[in-house]
Amino acid sequence: MDVRHLVLIDGHHLMYRAYWAIPRSLRTRAGEQTNTSFGIASMLLNIIRTEEPDSILMAFDAGDKTFRHQENETYKDGRAETPDDFYVQIPRVFELIDSFGIKRVSDPKYEADDFLASYAIAGEKEGMRVTIVTGDQDVLQLVNDNIVAAIPHKGYHQAEYVRPADVERKLGITPEQVVDYKGLCGDSSDNLPGVHGIGPKTAASLLQSYKTLDGIYENIDEIKTSAKDKLIKDKEQAYFCVHMADLIRDIPLPISLKDLEVNDLPTDNIFDTLNELEFAMLIKRYQSLMDTQYGQTHFLKSSHESISARSDVGEQMSML
Repeated sequence: MDVRHLVLIDGHHLMYRAYWAIPRSLRTRAGEQTNTSFGIASMLLNIIRTEEPDSILMAFDAGDKTFRHQENETYKDGRAETPDDFYVQIPRVFELIDSFGIKRVSDPKYEADDFLASYAIAGEKEGMRVTIVTGDQDVLQLVNDNIVAAIPHKGYHQAEYVRPADVERKLGITPEQVVDYKGLCGDSSDNLPGVHGIGPKTAASLLQSYKTLDGIYENIDEIKTSAKDKLIKDKEQAYFCVHMADLIRDIPLPISLKDLEVNDLPTDNIFDTLNELEFAMLIKRYQSLMDTQYGQTHFLKSSHESISARSDVGEQMSML
């Protein structure tokens, strides 16, 4: 029996990649800015073709302050401001995702990563293999023989798959040690300082020797003075950073795994949305996907005689 494949997508990560990768000048004839929608649609087509998911979900940040912000007012401070023309495209992006028949989740209390973690663990318990599409290193703590992280490159024409051996090669630690690693050397992307003066190499070396943050502090007298003093001074901060970096893995699932199954994707809805957005190139790629064995078994038959006959869109897309 084939192992079912659950694909979990970090929706905000894909939106940011799309926004910055596609020229912001891309618009419909009526003037609607569509660069983010184009990038999302393109990556979704590539993800579906490459991964051939049996189940799929996109998780988003709700945009509000989560429990992490409530516990640390400076959490994620320092990130560049997102331009306004990114936010105005979000409703259309959601409409596009919905037209694909892909479920999406968000909740003001949690980050998208918490949903990715909870669904990944739930899927693994059900015997599924799990692929998490994201560029966020926080998910590396989840990687094991059944859960792989996929970092998009070139619009998911290429993907870098990260497995346990890759985490060890990149960071010098195991996935189970990622959270303690962040407690030691911090994470600038989330504005987590870690232990001042402890960098990635020292953090990895300490964890190689003592396995966990608890093990380090239980054997603090064995550690050479320079690192020892820093660890003692910032002990409370190290454990607080661990708390902040540790993903929640047991959120009650707002959408059941059963309801994430890819069955009879709505061909006409997808086409109509791509056509409305004037994405001629993507309509051709979508039709090509439908012609694959996966497409024939997972997409509804179109009610239109010819999809390509209705793609009367502008020439602007042929340049992308």
